Formats: sequence, structure tokens, C-alpha cells
Amino acid sequence: METSPADFKKSAVRAIADPRLQKALEAVYNGFYKNRLTAAAATDRWEEQREQGRAIKAHVIGNLDFYLDMLATNVEKNGGRVFFAADVADANAYVLDLAKARGVRTVIKSKSMVSEEMELNHALESVGIEPVETDLGEYIIQLAKEPPYHIIAPAIHKSKEQVADLLAEQSGGTRFERAEDLTRQAREQLRPAFQRADMGVTGVNFAVAESGSIVIVTNEGNGRMATSAPRIHVACMGMEKVIPSVRDLGLFLRILIRSATGQRISTYVSMINGPRKPQDEDGPDEFHLVIIDNGRRRLLADAALRESLYCIRCGACMNACPVYRKAGGHSYGSVYSGPIGAVVTPGMTGKKSANTLPFASSLCGACREACPVKIDLPRMLLELRRQAMEGGAEQPGDVAKLRDDGGGLKQGRDDRKSVQDVSTLAGKQREVSRPGKKSASLADRLMWKAWRFGMTGRGRFDAGARLGRIVLKPFSRRGWVRRGSPFLGGWTVSRDFPLPAERSFKSRWQKRMMGRGVPQ
Repeated sequence: METSPADFKKSAVRAIADPRLQKALEAVYNGFYKNRLTAAAATDRWEEQREQGRAIKAHVIGNLDFYLDMLATNVEKNGGRVFFAADVADANAYVLDLAKARGVRTVIKSKSMVSEEMELNHALESVGIEPVETDLGEYIIQLAKEPPYHIIAPAIHKSKEQVADLLAEQSGGTRFERAEDLTRQAREQLRPAFQRADMGVTGVNFAVAESGSIVIVTNEGNGRMATSAPRIHVACMGMEKVIPSVRDLGLFLRILIRSATGQRISTYVSMINGPRKPQDEDGPDEFHLVIIDNGRRRLLADAALRESLYCIRCGACMNACPVYRKAGGHSYGSVYSGPIGAVVTPGMTGKKSANTLPFASSLCGACREACPVKIDLPRMLLELRRQAMEGGAEQPGDVAKLRDDGGGLKQGRDDRKSVQDVSTLAGKQREVSRPGKKSASLADRLMWKAWRFGMTGRGRFDAGARLGRIVLKPFSRRGWVRRGSPFLGGWTVSRDFPLPAERSFKSRWQKRMMGRGVPQ
């Protein structure tokens, strides 16, 4: 299913016109959003914990080179291997080289947004390796050949009937109706994949620098199976997922889980500390941690957008966003949707096609209020709108890539200098320069110049209002401009627009006061 950020408006119109989809999206508000409010209200010192989480993330992102180096060192001490990938091509190449070298035929996956970012399933299939999603929601959308719809509930847009059709087609057998039966049917289909898999691929909710541990939060138990049953475990994470200590982990688990699903704690919280030790009953023979840049340093280099790297991927901003709750996840044409997706997608990719996403917001601020680490998303959306209209930011081109220098299967990571490159961006808090060239159209520039001229003088403002009324009156009816006015563009595509008043409020007030004998 191919989607593009450039098609947001068309995709959103289709989503809004789909009553089944709109009914499904009600669950975002009635479920996740309300559950978060309830959980937050029941949590002592909730605001204090949000502030603390924000402070820790700000510290880590400001010292990212230090904590990534500590994480890599401790993962290797635990017997694991670390690979720094400059982009998704690097990351996929490493995983594919590893799989081919170890004779892997089946890979089971636990839910991972980074692996979706990598399009890892397609990469594995291209070399004849079978990928199987083991999270129920991810498994459903894999069968449907669609990207995730929501960061927490990837198949929230699918009805029970659609799920029944997909599972029946996959099994070639009975079509069930009850949710319990569908769950059992999916489990029966997935169990053989767990048994035959040679490699498990997971995401990382948090990576603890001081211990070299990775943490996975799930509600189905598939994450624990994917990390312990196969002989090889590969964990893929964005470079921003690192946190300093195990003590900090307790805080982040509280604010993540309460913000994501409204639970006090998820069913499973798994800490993985490398490959199986001789005394362990289960676990993989090999553990590999792939740390991905893929445009994140572009965000890190921009002081105005760096805050987006504080995100802990809870999905709370999506659940609170009135635009997401109508347009839905696929409309964004990106792995990351909603307000945070509208920021990180253009920031990470640098693609002009993503410049439309920051405009998919009412700037109501609900996302900022919901964010467990208080990311100021409206401010960054406004910044990206400015960049889009002025030609965008220059991208730093003099920073060496975070790249292992060799064949992809090195024994760990021997190039410490690569991670130190991050300090030139985070440590110095460098501001990215802006180009002087304007990309806005001539009509846009003239319109805003006229607006500024009219708004900076009382007489000009009143004259402009009178002129606007004269121009728009032929297109109006009973004080409202009809839809499709050639002068108001998108303002009247789906709504009427009020005709400017015949007289300003100030002049009406003055006349009223004069009638009462009040001196002006």
C-alpha cells in the first residue's frame, strides 16, 4: 500500500468520508485518550514526573555522544555486538548479511516502528527470507499488506469482520466471528513460526546506558518469545532511545505506559542483557544491537527541532489530536503519523514532499498537553511551516556518517570516533543556518505584504475591511460568503465565510457612547 505525505489532503478527505473508518477512529479518543487522563489523574506527582522525564531526555540528547558510547561499551561487555547505521540501507544490509551468513530462513518480529521505518520485511522477502510479525495488530496489517495505522494499535482501523476475512484467507479454513476465536486462530497460525524461526527482530523502547540493557514493553508476550526462542536476536533502535540508568527506567516506564494505554504497567516488561549466559535457561546465542541515525542527526543539528528527539513513542499526541482522529494514520503517508510524525518526517527525511505535514494541524496545543515529556509540538510545527515557505533549512553536510567501516559482521564496533561526531552537534548546540532564498510564490508574498500593510495602521485596517466587503458581497448570501469563492481559496472549500462587517466595532462603539452622552 503506497502512500505519500504529499497526498495528505486527498487521503484525509477519503478517510473523513469513510463512516466505517470514522467509527473505528472513535476508539482512539474513547479508549486511549480517556484512559490516559484517568491514569494521569490517579498518579501521584504526575506533572512533576513529566518535568523530570523531560529534563532527563534534554540532558541525554545534549550529551548523546557520551551515552551512546557508554551503551555500546556495556552491550559489548555483556557479549553483544553493536552496529551504527547511517541510514536504513546500512541497517538493512547489516541484518541481511547477518541472516545470510547464519543460514536464517525465518525471522519473527516483535512490534518495532524502526523496523517499519527500515521496511525490513520487504528487504528480507527480497532475499528469500520469511518475515513473520508476531504482535497481533502487526500480524493483521502484514496479512493486509498495509503499514501501521497507529503507533500503539497498528490495526485499529480494521473491523472484526475484516480481521476474520484476513485470518480465514491465511489459514484456508474456518471463518470465525468472535474475537476470542479470532485470537486463538491467529495464535495457532503464529505458533509454528516461533518454532521454526532462526532470528528474532525487535524494537527497543529504552536502552539503558549504564547496564547495556534494552527494554521492551508489550502486552502479548510475543516480545519475550521473539527474544528468547530464536538463536539470534537483533534489536533495532533509533539513536535517541538511550537513557542514562536503571533508576531512570522506572520513571520512563510509568509515564510511557500510562500515556500510551492508560495502564499502570503493561503485561510484560522485558530487559535483555545480551546473549544467553551458561547459567541461563533460555535466550539467544547471539545478540546484535543496531543503532540507527537515518536523519536523526539532521534533527539534532537544528536547535529549533532538536526537542522532537525527546519523544518516547507513546502515541499520546495522536490520541489527543483532532486532526489525527479524523484523518487517521495512513493519511500522513509516513511510518510516523500524528503531530510527532508531522515534525519528524520532514525533519528526518528532508524531503519536500513531507513539507505539507506540518500544515495538518489546528495548532490547538492538545498534543503538547498530552505529551508525557512536554514536547512543544505546536512551536515546531510553526517552525517547519516557516521553513517550508522560506525554502527550508540547510542540511549539515560536513558531518561524517555513523557507519561501521567494514563488512557488516564485525565483532562489535571498533571505530569510537564515529559516535564522537555527535558531540559537534549536540554539545555545541549548533544552530543550522537558513538560506536567504524565498520559495513562496509571488502571489503569497504579495498577499502577506498587503496583510502586513493593512494590519499596521488603524485607518488602513478599516479601509481594507470596507474594500473586502465590497469585493466579497457579490459572492455572499445573508452575510456569508458562499463556498468556492475565488478570492478566499481553501477558506471556503468546505465551509462558508462571514462577510466583513459594514462598520468596525470601534466605530459602532463610539457611536453608541456618543448617543449616551459619553465624551470620546
